[in-house]
Amino acid sequence: MKTKLLPIYFQAANDRERGEFNEQLLRLKDMYGDVAEFLDPICLGDCAPESDAVVFPQLIGAAFREKENLRKYIDLPMVVLTSHFGTVEMWDWEIVTYLRDEGYNVFTPYNIELAKVVLRAIAAKSKLRSAGKFLMLQDSPGEGMQAYIFKRFYWWEEECTQKMQDAFGIKMIYRSWKETADRAKAISDEAAKQVCADWNVNQEGVSESNYLRAVKIYMAVKEVINEVGGVEGVGCNCLNESFLCDTTPCLAWNMIFERDDIIWACEGDTLTMLSTFILYRALQTPIMMTNLYPFLVGMAALAHEKIDHFPNIPDPDNHLLGVHCGFFGFAPRQFCTEWTMRPKVLEIVDPNAIVIDCRFPKGPVTIAKIYPNFKKMSVIEAEIEDYVQYPGSDCRNGALIRCQNGHEIMQELSSHHALILIGKRTVELKQLAKVFNMEAVIL
Repeated sequence: MKTKLLPIYFQAANDRERGEFNEQLLRLKDMYGDVAEFLDPICLGDCAPESDAVVFPQLIGAAFREKENLRKYIDLPMVVLTSHFGTVEMWDWEIVTYLRDEGYNVFTPYNIELAKVVLRAIAAKSKLRSAGKFLMLQDSPGEGMQAYIFKRFYWWEEECTQKMQDAFGIKMIYRSWKETADRAKAISDEAAKQVCADWNVNQEGVSESNYLRAVKIYMAVKEVINEVGGVEGVGCNCLNESFLCDTTPCLAWNMIFERDDIIWACEGDTLTMLSTFILYRALQTPIMMTNLYPFLVGMAALAHEKIDHFPNIPDPDNHLLGVHCGFFGFAPRQFCTEWTMRPKVLEIVDPNAIVIDCRFPKGPVTIAKIYPNFKKMSVIEAEIEDYVQYPGSDCRNGALIRCQNGHEIMQELSSHHALILIGKRTVELKQLAKVFNMEAVIL
């Protein structure tokens, strides 16, 4: 997935400047060829071929006098990469400010990795609009297990789906979770053993029959993915409609991502799927979803996890507990410091189901999520301080997360589902939000 970049030069450039333009374009192709496809350069004012963004390998003062010609590219983001180091030249800030004041969406990366984030984000935006498909397996969402909780979720509303498709161009495809689960049950143990022969899955306490159930779900979901074609993300209503299936899809999501680079989403949450796709495709950094339980929520959170107290620590108001399905949550094993498949924890799922117990490294993380209006994205700088265990509860191994302003987070969080990215990512996320014309809400 590469960004189609359209290099533009100025007619007013002299021979020396044109030579410098050509030299700079060669540098950029060498530096960014892994994330961008550079189209043939055009002169400012010429008709633009199909492209994702404009790139300026060079800016000159003529830009101030080219309003009419520049206006032809108003709908395309503009990336300024004018230094010998593949970044913005400080001498270009005058022109960049002028262009921004004229209404252009101009990016001025000051290091190569930030530039690649911008270019990958532009490519992700183009992919969603051109051919992106998300596959969701569900039947009657909200009506099944724990309906008193699940009927509250916006991601199942037709309005949400339509707004998401209108805003991002993604096409949502729905198929039956029951039919997929029935497909899995019809697969033989022998066929499943052949498929997983080289998986080397770390597991504890999982019987062979339950392991093979999880493998068969992978096989059945893959069949549906292949039938639909062009799938960029897949999920299912695994908890609310858990009675339709004799296992859970956690292992399937790992292997589909590992083998096919397809994004996953838990609990039928299409907003999380969209957020995961955009964030991972742009940043290429480890990412996972969990439930956030701010300590400020008190017993409303504790009761749900079947625990009677949060960890006794200083500054509890600025701490969160990250727990999902009994453990920290699902993440692909390549992202984790520890990753083990275990028997299920939650009562809501089938007795034969499995779950993933995994950990991210302790240290800085960034918590992010697109708001349901698709116009904002929350960004929370935080830190995983430790992991805490409550035996016999629905929090067998949760993440203890420190944030900066728990009270503000309580006012601004849009969902209990949130995405955790390893490292400090605020700078990159602000640029990503700009690509998608979203406001980054820093909490």
